[in-house]
Amino acid sequence: MTTIDFYFNADDRLQVACRLAAKAYAQKKRLLIFAPGESFRRIDSMLWTLQPLSFVPHCAARDPLADRTPVLIANDSSDPPDCEILLNLDRECPPFFERYARLLEIVGQDDADRQQGRSRFKFYKERGYALGSHDLAGRA
Repeated sequence: MTTIDFYFNADDRLQVACRLAAKAYAQKKRLLIFAPGESFRRIDSMLWTLQPLSFVPHCAARDPLADRTPVLIANDSSDPPDCEILLNLDRECPPFFERYARLLEIVGQDDADRQQGRSRFKFYKERGYALGSHDLAGRA
């Protein structure tokens, strides 16, 4: 069963996503970032400039190099690739999350994001998933 971790009180959801992607890469875990809409382009751009002396190899999930790339980015739910970890940047629960050993959810500080995060948390909890919570308030 999928283990789910919520990272809440994020100042910048995409910045946290980049740090989590870098951590997964350092641990040699394959990660899929589910980033529909504008967040797809933004997370791709941010991963290129994450840190001056580090690089997180990544590409689009449909790229020809996807099968050899540790961090993938998808903007739709059709035919999601096999990875160990799914990082959700959508406001809704990804319809395919149960295919992954671990799901990461990031919740920002604004009221709308918190409400959507609570809704996702409740959805997973009602279905019996193991949930972890990590408060990012005050972390750089």
